[in-house]
Amino acid sequence: MDESHQQLNAAQTSAQLALLHRRFETTQTHFPDVAWQDIALALQQQTTALWSLAQMEASDGEPSVFAYDADKGLLWFGDAAAESPKVRRSLCYDEAALHARKQHPPQGSAMEQAAAMGVSLMNSEQYQVLQQLWPCDLKTSSWLATPDAIRRLGGALFGNRRYDTVFVYHNGADSYYAARGFRCVLSLKIDLISY
Repeated sequence: MDESHQQLNAAQTSAQLALLHRRFETTQTHFPDVAWQDIALALQQQTTALWSLAQMEASDGEPSVFAYDADKGLLWFGDAAAESPKVRRSLCYDEAALHARKQHPPQGSAMEQAAAMGVSLMNSEQYQVLQQLWPCDLKTSSWLATPDAIRRLGGALFGNRRYDTVFVYHNGADSYYAARGFRCVLSLKIDLISY
């Protein structure tokens, strides 16, 4: 997609930043070394990242900061919605699985939709970190980024939370369910200048 289309106007930018700020305030105790001013500045400088977060928001992901890597200077946003985003469900894992499915194919794939939003699927390690902050997928499940070795054999990973435990399972990549969507992640390069 042309990057000129991956921009928010001034009103959209202000609204998205305000929403992200409110969410960050509820979890800032987990990231004591990071100030909102630094996040806002980075998002204003990396406008395609802000556009991607708006796409996550528009598809009911409720993106929020869930991890920070001080050594790499990366802040991670992830879908913090309580259940797998409803408008991202009933999708198979990727395009190869979609084309391989001969009967009753779904409308699309998780990987294709994530790419169109400018984000990646959350991997199993990130999913575990997210679940420590916000227990989620208690009724649904979410496709997760799958290692190539598993995908080459036709499988794909998904996760959920049951019995107060986070599970990561496998399924055929061409399967799809009304209660399974996908969770996204987006990394943001950030310079800490407020301290």
